[in-house]
Amino acid sequence: MGKKSELYVFWILGSILFGCSNHVSVASTGTRTYIIHMAKSRMPAVFEDHSHWYDSSLKSVSGSAEILYTYDNAIHGFSARMTAEEAAALESRHGIVSVMPELKYELHTTRTPSFLGLDQNSAMFPESESTSDVIVGVLDTGVWPESPSYDDTGLGPVPSFWKGECEVGTNFTKSNCNRKLVGARFFSKGYEATLGPIDQSKESKSPRDDDGHGTHTSSTAAGSVVSGASLFGYAAGTARGMAPHARVAVYKVCWIGGCFSSDILAAIEKAIDDNVNVLSMSLGGGVSDYFRDSVASGAFAAMEKGILISCSAGNAGPSSYSLSNVAPWITTVGAGTLDRDFPAYVSLGNGKNYSGVSLYKGDPLPGQMIPLIYAGNATNATNGNLCMTGTLIPEKVAGKIVLCDRGVNPRVQKGSVVKTAGGIGMVLTNTVANGEELVADAHLLPATGVGETTGEAIKSYLFSDTNPTATIFFEGTKVGIQPSPVVAAFSSRGPNPITARILKPDMIAPGVNILAGWSRAVGPTGLSEDARRVEFNIISGTSMSCPHVSGLAALLKGAHPDWSPAAIRSALMTTAKVVDKNGKLIEDVSTGKPSTPFDHGAGHVDPVSALNPGLIYDLGVDDYLYFLCALNYTADEISVLAKNNFTCDSGKSYSINDFNYPSFAVSLPATTDSTLGSGDGTSSDTVKHTRTVTNVGSPGTYKVSISTSDAFKVSVNPQELTFSQTNEKKTYTATFTAISSEPTDANAFGRIEWTDGKHVVGSPIAVSWT
Repeated sequence: MGKKSELYVFWILGSILFGCSNHVSVASTGTRTYIIHMAKSRMPAVFEDHSHWYDSSLKSVSGSAEILYTYDNAIHGFSARMTAEEAAALESRHGIVSVMPELKYELHTTRTPSFLGLDQNSAMFPESESTSDVIVGVLDTGVWPESPSYDDTGLGPVPSFWKGECEVGTNFTKSNCNRKLVGARFFSKGYEATLGPIDQSKESKSPRDDDGHGTHTSSTAAGSVVSGASLFGYAAGTARGMAPHARVAVYKVCWIGGCFSSDILAAIEKAIDDNVNVLSMSLGGGVSDYFRDSVASGAFAAMEKGILISCSAGNAGPSSYSLSNVAPWITTVGAGTLDRDFPAYVSLGNGKNYSGVSLYKGDPLPGQMIPLIYAGNATNATNGNLCMTGTLIPEKVAGKIVLCDRGVNPRVQKGSVVKTAGGIGMVLTNTVANGEELVADAHLLPATGVGETTGEAIKSYLFSDTNPTATIFFEGTKVGIQPSPVVAAFSSRGPNPITARILKPDMIAPGVNILAGWSRAVGPTGLSEDARRVEFNIISGTSMSCPHVSGLAALLKGAHPDWSPAAIRSALMTTAKVVDKNGKLIEDVSTGKPSTPFDHGAGHVDPVSALNPGLIYDLGVDDYLYFLCALNYTADEISVLAKNNFTCDSGKSYSINDFNYPSFAVSLPATTDSTLGSGDGTSSDTVKHTRTVTNVGSPGTYKVSISTSDAFKVSVNPQELTFSQTNEKKTYTATFTAISSEPTDANAFGRIEWTDGKHVVGSPIAVSWT
């Protein structure tokens, strides 16, 4: 089993250090939940209300099925539980666009503001005024309202446009909301229709967060300023969300058994009604056509209402084509590192020391060298090297440090297994799948995680020495770690598995070892045996990088209330950094080599530069509709997303190459030496892309600069763009030409930048050959 299996088990156990980003069909005997998309305009005149028509349509095929939710904003239609035969019969009824099975989705700081430059430049952002009128909606596992991250001290009245509410439920009352946490709702009808009633002895049937993930993500996005925050003294300092003066609205859609698409759509429906400005979703949208993807469908509706949607890219990296949430109206966020680490060193009996990471806080190991044993030599199970539950032989590990291999079960659970078997410490080593990436954990016993190379060195000593010994030293928190940022190995990668000519992810943001608020219903490891309770926790995943961008989007929305979601995303993308703090190209930690746009998208977010980007690439609803036409979507498939009777003009040519995205994913035809052209735009090996930029700064002239590889070249026409006023638009054409008939790699990369001497407006290029 690989990383995806490890993550899945992690979720089942209720631990969320990584949230996986794939969806699976929900199996059931007899009946299952379906989402029914209706053509609202086709309602027969006999019905006065669409809900009556929906109910009548359902009853025409089933005498027992009942509607779970009726949707009007996220989609037009409803969800209901029925047999496959009833679903097939319903699909043939008048006005039914599609009947789709329910899908189950799963879940994918003190240092971050300083790392992103927000602390030094806080005066640039109109925090106390306009940003406090921005509401960030978070779809997740709920909220722990008592967390100090939701303190509303200093905030004015809730914005008058807010229409949401604080729903009452298990261990949750209206008084749990305030001027910071302005709304909290929960959605469980789809979950309960499939898996039965919520077990309220294990989780609250209310907005309350018994998992921790939702509290962590929402406080990352817009948590209040909290001094003296830390996890057991690690990462000590002042914690704050990216937009600490923005308001938070929580929509609980994820439960112990997962997150169901009917509930997700219902939450988006309410969030639109409630008037959120930004939606943050650290959960998987899967890899299916956009009209089959509930997150993509709901996100399209939110985009139409001017709401920016930020989603996690997934944690299935470093594999290629591992992204989820890739619709172009979604801002897709990968994960990078901070310049902070939590070193814990392994000292071996041969005198050698190796660095690792840990968040362990407790009694130290004895002050002498301790016997060291490999888990694979202390078990009768074939997978005993993984320290799976019940696989270690107590007589062999008692009083020893155990070396466990990473994989399948959660990292923190391995330590618990060692402790239960009588071991007193653990060294957890990465395998090839994880490489040198180090992610810190709040282990239940003295333990450290080390990279694959270090793990192999320790094993070499362990297997060759007749009496191997070791100990572990914990060094606390270190900052200024370089290189930083680097792309996290777990961060999902492109190319885009659905539409290769849309480059994803859009950007990366901090997602490794992030400190944020936590639920006091569960320990920092998420394990049932972890009785520790904390107000803040340090965890990792694209689930953590997504709310960073959600909060930054709230900052930009506060500073530029008239900007569209596409304008905000463009500002974040075109100002993103492709070099680290030392000026070197951002590294991919899984390879140790420079990362590519398939790894980091446009680069690592730079919010201070995004506040004043100079130029933006804007997009409106019609642009997305034309994009769907370019995909050759049928009228019914488009109506699932657009909820209207839009029809592509058969006399018009639609091209993804002209879609006004702030990046370039170019598909060049495979060529032979004899067909290579001159790049004048007339040859078969040449592709043109058109873009329009809008000036959002002062008047000025922008000149273009281009960087490419040896495999292709780019020409831009015109090479200068002169703007005389704000909001003026200019169009340019980029012509891409192959100059190598056999590129050394399947892909090549480059960059187009426009600058007026003050602003740099960058767009990444990823070229493939077909």
